[in-house]
Amino acid sequence: MSANNILKSLTDTAFDSIEGYRKAAEKANDPQLKQALQQRCQQREQTVSKLNNEIRNQGGDLVTKGTMTGEAHQLWMGITDAFESGDKAAAERVEEGEDYIKSKFANALENDDLDAGSRTVVQQAYAEICEGERFGDMIESQQS
Repeated sequence: MSANNILKSLTDTAFDSIEGYRKAAEKANDPQLKQALQQRCQQREQTVSKLNNEIRNQGGDLVTKGTMTGEAHQLWMGITDAFESGDKAAAERVEEGEDYIKSKFANALENDDLDAGSRTVVQQAYAEICEGERFGDMIESQQS
């Protein structure tokens, strides 16, 4: 898989999570949880921007919307639906979504097709993704 395809796949997944965080924030009942979800959404938007800059550097087309059909999209839509069952159920699903995206970025870092510049961008994105995964763990424990 080319570096550009890897970057596009990661960006698609991250974009799906932005939509998930945005919808989750709209549906959250707890004001602090709502604010925390909005902050994660903003941080993830910055990550997508960095990934898109690298895609542009590679000569590719920017990712401007999520997959709408991919596994990550379905996972995040399930997360937002979980808010219908309350913040606790949704917090558990956010944690699942962050685990999924973290593993996808970790796998990409093991790929030899990434050049040094792309690898650096993916490593930076992975650091933010890890923050999101820790956030998922934290809100899950707070809602228990």
